[in-house]
Amino acid sequence: MTEETPGFAQEPDVPADADAQADDATAAAGSATEEEAADPAGRAGDGPDVKEADTDSAALSAQLDQTRTALHERTQDVQRLQAEFQNYRRRVERDRVSVKEVAVANLLTELLPVLDDIGRARDHGELVGGFKSVAESLEMVAAKMGLMQFGKEGEPFDPTVHEALMHSYAPDVTETTCVQILQPGYRIGERTIRPARVGVAEPQPGAQERDDEQTADEEDDGGPEEG
Repeated sequence: MTEETPGFAQEPDVPADADAQADDATAAAGSATEEEAADPAGRAGDGPDVKEADTDSAALSAQLDQTRTALHERTQDVQRLQAEFQNYRRRVERDRVSVKEVAVANLLTELLPVLDDIGRARDHGELVGGFKSVAESLEMVAAKMGLMQFGKEGEPFDPTVHEALMHSYAPDVTETTCVQILQPGYRIGERTIRPARVGVAEPQPGAQERDDEQTADEEDDGGPEEG
């Protein structure tokens, strides 16, 4: 029979592997705590913060699309205004040139009688002395402003730039021809401000037929003889 020591309770027997199981549980709990501390976002992955972030991202994307659309519209407006401004500038420049040409043409038209007098004085040998210098200066200024004279004897008659004041027939012409310049014509660029006033001559009636017959006879005479 075993003797018990008074004052001490006898400890129950503990299995040898109980301490090892307690240590494993403590280590697992510590590892889980460390993982949660290291990855707090992972614990909240399915929480309301993620849904709110997705909502904000969708709102920002929609706002960005609206901004891009507005920018595209404003860019088109600017391009359209720029094109309209360029057209306006070209139209103003064209009108300015047209108004200038009309003003110059009106001024030179008023000077044409003076230029005609100068031409007649030159033809009669009266363009001498100081009058000659003034006349030549006036002609030079008119030329600088774009005034050009036209109309020469012997050129074909053109009703768009010639005004026939005299008419005759001539045997030495093959078409209607200017044979006399009564008044020279004037133009500015392609614009005629006064047609040339001329006397014209046409071929003699029947002369063309006689020429054709003569040409045919010459061809017959010069042809090969029949054997």
